[in-house]
Amino acid sequence: MQSFSSANLLELAAGEDADFVASPRRFPLLPRLMDDAAATGEDNAPGSPAQRERRIVVTHRLPLRTVPDPSAPAGLAFSWDPDALALQLRAGFPSSSEVIHVGTVAVPIDQAHHASISRILYERFRCLPVFIPADLHHRFYHDFCKHYLWPLLHYLLPFSPSSLGGLPFDRSLWLSYLSANKLFADRVIELLNPDDSLVWIHDYHLLALPTFLRRRSPRVKLGFFLHAPFPSSEIFRTIPVRNELLRALLNADLVGFQTFDYARHFLTSCSRLLGLDYQSKRGYIGIEYYGRTVTVKILPVGIDMGQLELVISSKDTIAKVHELTAMYKDKILMLGIDDVDLFKGIGMKLLAVEQLLEEHPQLRGRAVLVQITNPPRSEGKDVQKVQDEIGSISRRINERFGRPGYEPIVLISRTVPTYEKAAFYAVAECCLVNPVRDGMNLVPYKYTVYRQLSPALADAPKKSMIIVSEFIGCSPSLSGAIRVNPWNVHAVAESINLAITMPDTEKQLRHEKHYKYVSSHDIPYWARSFDQDLQRACREHFHRRCWGIGFGMNFRVVALSPNFRKLSVEHIVASYQRTNSRLILLDYDGTMIPQSSIDKKPSSEVISVINGLCDDPKNVVFLVSGRGKDELSKWFAPCEKLGISAEHGYFTRWKRHSPWESCTLASDFNWKKIAEPVMTLYTEATDGSAIEHKESGLVWHHQEADPDFGSCQAKELLDHLENVLANEPVVVRRGQHIVEVNPQGTGKGMVVENLMTASSSTGKAPEFLLCIGDDRSDEDMFESISRYTSDPLAPAIGEVFACTVGQKPSKAKYYLDDTAEVINLLEGLADSSCVKPPSSAELQVSFEGSLYVVY
Repeated sequence: MQSFSSANLLELAAGEDADFVASPRRFPLLPRLMDDAAATGEDNAPGSPAQRERRIVVTHRLPLRTVPDPSAPAGLAFSWDPDALALQLRAGFPSSSEVIHVGTVAVPIDQAHHASISRILYERFRCLPVFIPADLHHRFYHDFCKHYLWPLLHYLLPFSPSSLGGLPFDRSLWLSYLSANKLFADRVIELLNPDDSLVWIHDYHLLALPTFLRRRSPRVKLGFFLHAPFPSSEIFRTIPVRNELLRALLNADLVGFQTFDYARHFLTSCSRLLGLDYQSKRGYIGIEYYGRTVTVKILPVGIDMGQLELVISSKDTIAKVHELTAMYKDKILMLGIDDVDLFKGIGMKLLAVEQLLEEHPQLRGRAVLVQITNPPRSEGKDVQKVQDEIGSISRRINERFGRPGYEPIVLISRTVPTYEKAAFYAVAECCLVNPVRDGMNLVPYKYTVYRQLSPALADAPKKSMIIVSEFIGCSPSLSGAIRVNPWNVHAVAESINLAITMPDTEKQLRHEKHYKYVSSHDIPYWARSFDQDLQRACREHFHRRCWGIGFGMNFRVVALSPNFRKLSVEHIVASYQRTNSRLILLDYDGTMIPQSSIDKKPSSEVISVINGLCDDPKNVVFLVSGRGKDELSKWFAPCEKLGISAEHGYFTRWKRHSPWESCTLASDFNWKKIAEPVMTLYTEATDGSAIEHKESGLVWHHQEADPDFGSCQAKELLDHLENVLANEPVVVRRGQHIVEVNPQGTGKGMVVENLMTASSSTGKAPEFLLCIGDDRSDEDMFESISRYTSDPLAPAIGEVFACTVGQKPSKAKYYLDDTAEVINLLEGLADSSCVKPPSSAELQVSFEGSLYVVY
């Protein structure tokens, strides 16, 4: 069996059919560049003594334009692409930081030119290209990304092969996706210094990249922003590799989304598929994941105000504005700018205009929709189908309502230069954006800014109207827009009429509101906010010990405080053997048996282990559980010397034939008549929930209910019970999938204090204390132990081992991963009673080759 230090874990997980592209263990290309750059005496050269804090921006494409140039290496000339988001966000980073881009180039490059192109791009642009073989890139980008992931993220399930452009899941394409992500990781690793590098990964093309990077650098400062929508859990759970993708995102320190809806879907998927809960603390949402807190950020991307100001003030734009103003004089010009995409809703937009002209004849001859279609980003039958549909509908509308000198639909399918688009934005009275699903869509933002800043229209009142789909990311931020359901063609048509006929004063007010928001929430603001939150999310990196666990895409890092260690037989056995008075406290559910177990009765192995511990006269062994005394008495009848504390300490007995002692603090249970009807109400309203009756308490279980609904109902029930029982001598607690009501003065913490006091009063204070539990109620035991051992007046306990199971972090100082490890530990202690204490040399623990690799 290979250890987790293997350099090819993902290949091992993928099996022999994996098509990963092999990469060298060392990356010689960049170090050579770095050495050469340093030799030139450049202060900002990577690897130089004056190296600055580094931001590594990883995108599918580098923010570069590529044009043929026979005189240039490889026949290509490169320049910055001012429209690229990855370039625009640099303005939000600290001026002292060094920004490096990692991504692919837009054209294939022969392998013979890889080294020279890499050198040129790195020296001139600080860009490091990722070279992906053409066939692999096609499978990665066009097949898996654009025809599998993209439709699913936009709520299109592949019910039939390629019927609407969506492909069914194909494992070979998934492996190609991983191969491409691995090539990105190889390049990033060449640049990475965990001490001063922050890595920001963008979009769904690179969902697997955080796992590759985290495996190679456990303390890497890693952010991920998803520009596309994150679908509801009902859609996301159809992906066969859903857990792998979720775990990959959770390997980032900060995960960003455009809207709260997208973040909520991600959190729900983590809850339903991985059983992870999230908490909101001081304005930040965090998911506890193996000792790490993964922060979830919600902030829509903005636009580059400086870039738009340059475009709108250019001579070409101003001339085009004058031309279009004259061309559409006395017309009501509406504008749509969309990619040729199945989800942009262009066809339904055209149908809405047709409905408008049909229901409002006075607009015929006046209302014009200019629809600009950007070149498609992918290829396939779905793209051709969309183009054919657009052409067919526009021709029908023009034939029906057109006349000489007037076409209601002006379809522009050519590549439109930026200045011409800006001119159309500036002169359009209304902008129509109605995709059926889209991640963000910045068209309304650009429209607002161009309408405000156009020098050619400086004397005109600043007004604009936006009709925007409810299903796109920018919709929540445009409170003055008319929101529409794009599927309701009639409603969209009426919204267009409302926008056209709205008084100018209201148009101006709505425009001012939009411009104020768009101009203040631009790309530098977005990038600066993400960068600051990423630094905040990573500030504890070097204060924790990290272990990498898991094979393949299930790899994750366990991060623990320096004082939080795994408990092993080797670590505890010496203390166990050299002490003569021991107290062992064991929880039951989740500690001795798994929480997921249907049959809750103890196995013969559990009975044997407990008897083995009880047979040692130096041991006092107690089972501390919330279960009822009759149930525990029956189950553990074979354990004659076992002490049991049932119902959170309300009932206690020291041995099987000892009488049950009950808590004398509570004898009036009339409060049950109040609590039980409330619990019954929630049980009837929550499918899968149940009430458990105990002699001293009531427990409401929701483990079998829907995770989200059950958790929500538990919160409501807790609040409800606390209100109605405020004057009763009870305590209402919430535990793992339960809400319970118990008398005051009971609890596992009180059990520990009572047992310690009882042991001390006999003159046999324990020299050794072992306490193991798994849930919130067991944290009370750990807290009591900590409080007792820190009390200078209490008898000293030489060896204390408080251990949690499957819950990290905890008030305990030790942990075990699952119930199997608990049983193994207890078996080791029982067996060691007959063995002489090991020497110090034998206690040396080697982590090399073990399941955990410490970093």
